Amino acid sequence: MSALTGFRIVELAESVAGEYCGKLLADFGAEVIKVERPGRGSPTRAMAPIVGAGGGPERSALFAYLNTNKRSVELDVDETELLHQIIATADAVVGELPVRQLATRHPGVVFCSVTPFGAQAPPELHNAKSLNVFHSSGWGYHTPSHADAAKPPLKGPGRFLADYEAGLDAALCVASSLFWHLHTGGGQSIDVSAHAVLASRADCVLGRFITGEVSPENTRDDYDQQGPASFFACADGFVYLYMTSGNHWSALKRLMGQPDWLDAFDDDWLEFSVTPEKVATFRNGFAEWVRGLTKDSASEEAQRLGVPLVPVRSAADLKNSTQYRHRGFFHEVTHPVLGHASYPGVPYLLTASPARISSPAPGLGQHTAEILGGLDAPRPVAKLSVGQLKLPKFSRGGPLEGVRVVELTKVWAGPYAGKLLAFLGAEVIKVESSTHPDEMRAYGGTDINHAPYFLSINPEVLSVELDLKSTVDLDRLTELIAQSDIVINNLRPGAMERMGLGYDQLKTAKQDIISVSIKMWGNDGPLGYQTGYAPCFAALAGMASLVGYPGGPPLGTSMRYGDSTVGAAAAFAAIVALLHRDLTGEGQFVDVSAVETLSTMIGDCLLEQELTGTQLLPDGNRHADMAPHGCYSCSGGDWISIAVADDMQWRSLCDVLGAAALLDDERYQRMPDRLQHTDALDHDIANFIRHRDASQLAQQLRAAGVPAGKSATATDIISDPLLWDRELFRFVSDHREGQRPVLAAPWRMSAVEAEIARGAPDLGEHDDYVRDEILGSHAMEGT
Repeated sequence: MSALTGFRIVELAESVAGEYCGKLLADFGAEVIKVERPGRGSPTRAMAPIVGAGGGPERSALFAYLNTNKRSVELDVDETELLHQIIATADAVVGELPVRQLATRHPGVVFCSVTPFGAQAPPELHNAKSLNVFHSSGWGYHTPSHADAAKPPLKGPGRFLADYEAGLDAALCVASSLFWHLHTGGGQSIDVSAHAVLASRADCVLGRFITGEVSPENTRDDYDQQGPASFFACADGFVYLYMTSGNHWSALKRLMGQPDWLDAFDDDWLEFSVTPEKVATFRNGFAEWVRGLTKDSASEEAQRLGVPLVPVRSAADLKNSTQYRHRGFFHEVTHPVLGHASYPGVPYLLTASPARISSPAPGLGQHTAEILGGLDAPRPVAKLSVGQLKLPKFSRGGPLEGVRVVELTKVWAGPYAGKLLAFLGAEVIKVESSTHPDEMRAYGGTDINHAPYFLSINPEVLSVELDLKSTVDLDRLTELIAQSDIVINNLRPGAMERMGLGYDQLKTAKQDIISVSIKMWGNDGPLGYQTGYAPCFAALAGMASLVGYPGGPPLGTSMRYGDSTVGAAAAFAAIVALLHRDLTGEGQFVDVSAVETLSTMIGDCLLEQELTGTQLLPDGNRHADMAPHGCYSCSGGDWISIAVADDMQWRSLCDVLGAAALLDDERYQRMPDRLQHTDALDHDIANFIRHRDASQLAQQLRAAGVPAGKSATATDIISDPLLWDRELFRFVSDHREGQRPVLAAPWRMSAVEAEIARGAPDLGEHDDYVRDEILGSHAMEGT
């Protein structure tokens, strides 16, 4: 039985974000009915890459990727009565703005709207493209890391990163609302903003800026970290090196054979004395050393010694990866028009209810007669089998209220997963000890309870102090797990098992426990022993190889990107497993691969590589369906993102710029012409823009119907009125200052939105609660 069997989702989405949300739910067995316009269907059916000769709505590789496991109904959405009849049979509806208008008639249905800037954003923002959202969120301005200030900021990997991120959070919200619906029969409206989702993914960076603990310099390296992390050319491609600690440095010296020139660096220079001069000297020396090595030989020896050095994988490399083959990441799918191909799968393996691709994307209207003819027929529905809702210490509402999570995590990806579950109402208890606290408690603060990184990532989480090297405390932890629903860990490979906390051991404490494990490669396979950090994940996942300027080397997205995305994927998988448990009474092990998670963020690119055989390389800001599509220099060192989707928008752009000469240029008359002359077009557009004010020009363009936006600096983000109006920034309790601003949830819920009011906990702050109210008065004597 698939995890979401019995749930019916009506998908009205006509965007990549909405369709990706539907795909994530369909992958786990939900019945997803895609309602499409007669004759032409979803706009994604006409989007590149179009594979093979001829036209028609069945040749888009993008649509094929986004719509596996779904069924298609052709229906004029103006036929509202018939649409209402379909919705009346559903548990949830996913789409863009109109879905909220349908909700009042169906109070027991979950409605999710996922849009670029949220349902309440001004109308001129509703047609924004992924490029605009990426740049409005701050990620674009800070991509790539260590940027050349003379070159434009980049769009990130692929064409739809903002859409995938928004779709992931939409699926997270729908799944959690289905849990609440399963228990109460209630419905609600969810409003997901892609802009807010992407901003929230930078919580540990922006969290320090918004409090004033660190002042952003408004340069393109505001998101960067000090140190020599970078891409290096080798004999057969590129490797990525990430180092931050003395342990990394000692291991790297052994890797390189202790050359004399390294003696000029103190052993603790990475922690206390990083300078641009030292970084440049090291990079030059390391580049010379690694140049003659193959990427696999260099990285394998580095990983053995504990150096975070990894090969930079291309999209083509992934299909041949021994690790991906072992884990079955690619699924074999036969499409009636596109033929047989290996499709990217999901980044989480569930032992009891795995995700599957069981059918290719549907033909337009393929299931119309079947679905419309069966509206009155009985169908299997999801029914609650086991309810284990618990009384939390703090009643905050939210669709997951009554769910208890034990968190054995550190740094960012694991805590971010816990934070999202807490933001959905779960009671999340973080297990720590004074001898081994979360590493984030050590960075930048006056003490372990006032470290800004930790405070940014852990609001609304509880803390209990338990020493996992103590047999007594391990027994207490086991008792706590027996009173909980979910355990999340992102410890090093094998750590849980060595402590006697492997899944088989946890089942003896609670037979239906859900154990969620987050590792770089997942828990098994030939590379499962390796570890790394977010930019390493991106290099291994195929993402980094797509980011850079045409003809140049890979540069990757901002080095801060990745951890929080992995955390969101883990939170989604945990909720799916929770739904399965309450439907069947069965717990399971959830194995999350960080590298595979980032591969799913470029899933359409991986399928394009498979179907076309075209080698995918760094492509700057180019887009296969839009031109101009780029980031252009303005006055004062600012940049503006512009994405022109059709000829009408092109004419409007030229009118605003006063660029009649461009409008008359035969090279730019129609979209195919502009796509053919992208370099010349970008050069000409840049000349008309370079002396304009970015914010004013963006406003003028949006008013004319052209998707545009300033490439936001860190200051732009923390002062953005759209984000403040959505309450992405909220004030929570703070032990030192009374209140503290943090980044809250990027979604809004109409019925059961969880309160977000408490800041991150002091170490062991909730020992008494765990001891007295969960475990009993004698369970923690001596602590």
